[in-house]
Amino acid sequence: MTLNFHTYKEIKQQPRVWKKAYDIVCERKNEISSFLHKYVDAGYSVILTGAGTSAYIGDALECALRDTLLKGASAIATTDIITAPELFFGKDSKVLLISFARSGNSPESIGAIKAVEQTAGSVAHIFITCNAEGELAKKKGDNVLCLLLPPETNDLSLAMTSSYSTMFLVCAMISNIEAIETDKPSIEALADAVEAAMEKYEDKLNEIAQRPFKRAVFLGSGALKGVAEESRLKLQELTDGAIMCAFDSFLGFRHGPKAVVHDDCLLVYYISPDPKVRRYELDLIAQVAANNKVVATVAVCQKDHNLKTDYIDLLVELGIDENIPARYSSLGNIFVAQMLGCFKSINMGLSPDSPSVSGNISRVVEGVILYI
Repeated sequence: MTLNFHTYKEIKQQPRVWKKAYDIVCERKNEISSFLHKYVDAGYSVILTGAGTSAYIGDALECALRDTLLKGASAIATTDIITAPELFFGKDSKVLLISFARSGNSPESIGAIKAVEQTAGSVAHIFITCNAEGELAKKKGDNVLCLLLPPETNDLSLAMTSSYSTMFLVCAMISNIEAIETDKPSIEALADAVEAAMEKYEDKLNEIAQRPFKRAVFLGSGALKGVAEESRLKLQELTDGAIMCAFDSFLGFRHGPKAVVHDDCLLVYYISPDPKVRRYELDLIAQVAANNKVVATVAVCQKDHNLKTDYIDLLVELGIDENIPARYSSLGNIFVAQMLGCFKSINMGLSPDSPSVSGNISRVVEGVILYI
């Protein structure tokens, strides 16, 4: 399938761009390592921040970085920092702020930096951004490290796709910067597996997108819960809010949120590669299948774990080696939501590049007044 939309092209380019991003990180290994150790070794708290999709990168990585140089990192959205920075920082705070920003021009990106610098005692910055002309990319200083991604990650479409995944991946890479060379097989295997899965399943995802669902739920555990969070947004914004979406963990979903499951619902399950975690997930899938009638169910897994396909309309097997660390492998799931959003947008008569007929959202957020 070939579609003449920026969104579609930006989804499909991701595996290729990930390999380019890896080369960029490797070329700057010594600089990145020196900068990180300067602050991490000095006890600086690592904060992962951004707004919207960029914030969800931190939400997914927060638990996936636990065995890395960035272990203990906390995700705090710029939108939360700006409104009440004193809730998170004090004059004794030492902060290494890792900011994710596609354009680097949103008012929250700039405002959060100012708010942290005014509130914390000492601050250093890592900017992971896609736009060489953005405000963040132009900031300089001994306490600043800017990681500029390949230019094609500066998505032309409204929805963040390759920008999200590549910023996510680069942060995961620098968390293991000392041994980044040993991660090359994992990065290449991830990219190759996702590229093959896109080709294998995109027609089937297009068929699912044709079905008459009006709401959708994405479920995941651990890092995959964070990926489910971004997935929820992708389908919702690409359909201009006509498809209302939710996300949760598998167990958390049982405690009230499962009320959203009606007969007009699409369910997307991101299955954990960990068999201990997967037991809980399969129980929930079986319960929903027994008690609810829905439009469609999609399950996404690294390998086929003998899932009962009578519970599932589409099983997407990514073919990702289960020894690849979660900070990388969890990213393999996101193309499913991106494609569902793109195809559903087209099916509804919208342009996925600019789906907001209502005008409620724009590529770079506008109209925010900063009281800083």
